[in-house]
Amino acid sequence: MRICVVGAGSLGSAIGGVLALAGNDVVLVTRNADHVAAIAASGLRLDDGDQVRTVPVAAATGYEGQPVADLVIVLVKSFDTRDAIAAASPVIGSDTGVLTLQNGVGCEQIIADVVGAELVMAGRTFVGGRIVEPGLVEYGVVGRRTTIGELDGSSTDRIAAIADVLRRAGMDTDVSDDIVAMMWEKLFVNVATGAWSALTGLPYGELSIDPDVAPMAIATVAEAMAVARGLGITVTTTDPALPWRRAWEGLPYGFKASMLQSVEKGSRTEVDVMHGAVCRGGREAGVPTPINDALWAAVKGLERRLALD
Repeated sequence: MRICVVGAGSLGSAIGGVLALAGNDVVLVTRNADHVAAIAASGLRLDDGDQVRTVPVAAATGYEGQPVADLVIVLVKSFDTRDAIAAASPVIGSDTGVLTLQNGVGCEQIIADVVGAELVMAGRTFVGGRIVEPGLVEYGVVGRRTTIGELDGSSTDRIAAIADVLRRAGMDTDVSDDIVAMMWEKLFVNVATGAWSALTGLPYGELSIDPDVAPMAIATVAEAMAVARGLGITVTTTDPALPWRRAWEGLPYGFKASMLQSVEKGSRTEVDVMHGAVCRGGREAGVPTPINDALWAAVKGLERRLALD
């Protein structure tokens, strides 16, 4: 399959890398010129904690000269979605499937507004990735489930084919007939660690054993679950401790949440589509969200401080 990863940062490089290892024709597109140069010079190096494998894969900072893709996987930061999809128009044809695996909820609608809902699929993934240095990505795939689906819940040949491609790349993948609910299930994992990691500066290993953080992180998830139920979203997870464990199990001790990675780079976070989505949903459903409200405000304040530095 000819695949273009739009937003080949940490996670995009990890997923694109394993797809290339499985024999797909992959191009990684990112604004990180140093990362592109390193991949062009020496290939993409993938470190799963046990071994480092070098993947010969194409990488670029733009779309000039790129052919139309069979599949476009969108992994840009949520706030860049509209501009990124518009820029990727040269590789999106009338038969191209566009799959968002972004954090939070709502990006799928932004993409549909640009390219048309008929091209768009959505998903959630627990695969983790971190750029250690240009060209070198630390990642975790084994046991990290990915769920994808058509926006209308239909069963189609294209979603089945994409799931098969992901499985052949070693990704534990299933197809859902209610992908919106599955995206909220992923949101529970995002809010379990996102702001807590960003505000404490702790990697997953340290965060997971902190006796003060754990009960509050679990309470953060419980709020999000109450909001989902209030919105009439059919979620299956009932124990708020489960998303907390899912967030860090199977990843290296020093692995860092994406929100913390953004803070360390001095860049904007995705708190608006994580904790912010819970808060907005709570207001819509009439469900109080005091913990998520406080975390959302604290991270927005941190972003403001970073912008002033």
